[in-house]
Amino acid sequence: MQVNAASLLRPLSKAVLCAALLSSLQGCVAIVAAGAVGGAVATADRRSLGAQTEDKAIAVKADVNLGKIVGDAGHVNVNSYNRKVLLTGEVRDEAMKRAVENEVRGISNVDNVMNELAVAGVSSYTSRSSDTLITSKVKLSLADKQTIKATSFKVVTERGNVYLMGLVTQREGNIAADVAKGVSGVMRVVKMFEYISEEDVRSMQARTAQAN
Repeated sequence: MQVNAASLLRPLSKAVLCAALLSSLQGCVAIVAAGAVGGAVATADRRSLGAQTEDKAIAVKADVNLGKIVGDAGHVNVNSYNRKVLLTGEVRDEAMKRAVENEVRGISNVDNVMNELAVAGVSSYTSRSSDTLITSKVKLSLADKQTIKATSFKVVTERGNVYLMGLVTQREGNIAADVAKGVSGVMRVVKMFEYISEEDVRSMQARTAQAN
């Protein structure tokens, strides 16, 4: 018997969101619940297995290589999705911003780099904790939306700005962006999707069903 992961996540997300509103431990509840959503993402990813593996390798290589460029003078987050890399965080100056981008572009299998680094002081622990909570709430809200699959999206938050990545249709992308805009604490939503057709989605679903 096959069970749809999204159907299980929606009741869970509703329960967690209600508990979060009633509990003083809102942040902890949302973050733990988002872990359940993250586990489903790993098993229902629209990327090929090869792309998933390469994305992990890209992130590891970038973290190692950027240490010698940024050091303590900045804070850089690297997120790779289907070989497209999103850079967020803070750097000391424009020269460092360019150096970080050039370093990442030189990593094997990187198709494109979206440089959203800010020239600013390093963000505080409080700011990063707030971003983590926002990401969790956005993921839960996406899981609760019945017209899209939360597993199709990657959510990154930096200084209240929410970046949405994924292999999605125009319809799915627009719905997800509207959902994210409605989450408390979100300052801005940036769509960084790789768009596919509805036919592509049906083909992916058919391949997944055959594999199961």
